[in-house]
Amino acid sequence: MSAKLQGGGALVVVVGPSGAGKDSVMGFAAQHFSDCHDVHFVRRVITRPSDAGGEVHESVSEDEFVEMQKDGAFAVFWDAHGLKYGIPAAVLEHVRGGMTAIVNGSRGALPAFRNAFGDIAVVVITAETPVLAKRLAERGRESEEEVLRRLSRQAPDVTSGPDVSIIDNSGRLDVAGNRFVEVVERLRVKADHAA
Repeated sequence: MSAKLQGGGALVVVVGPSGAGKDSVMGFAAQHFSDCHDVHFVRRVITRPSDAGGEVHESVSEDEFVEMQKDGAFAVFWDAHGLKYGIPAAVLEHVRGGMTAIVNGSRGALPAFRNAFGDIAVVVITAETPVLAKRLAERGRESEEEVLRRLSRQAPDVTSGPDVSIIDNSGRLDVAGNRFVEVVERLRVKADHAA
């Protein structure tokens, strides 16, 4: 797993289907690394209300997002599910400065992440289809029809390559969370050796 950007830091892009529990796995890891000043969990900018549930994010209107995009506020940005998502440009400086930054990304945006950051580590959080369906239904953000459409959506295949780790989160959170922590720890060790 390379994931080395010039300067010794690393970018971990977490992707996977809706309902796989990406936020939960990242939250587990955030608690583990809460005292580590070299690990940064990135807050995304999203055109979604701040009280919509799910991840903590910076909520902006679509017009505000477009203005921020024009002003170069984002290292990476993309559209998905009728929303706009942005990764603050400051993350580039964090990674160049030797930090390990962790972002909730999108499979479709991986080329943009690689273009902006160079080598990245991709962590695919996945779960069995019945588990995904149950979690999406419990979330209550979408109708049954929207859940089925989301589950049937064909996403780019990112499950192969030297920079890809796959974590199944169908079972207990601590199992998937500890696997994710191990991936991040390996990257931190590489960053220390490169410094």
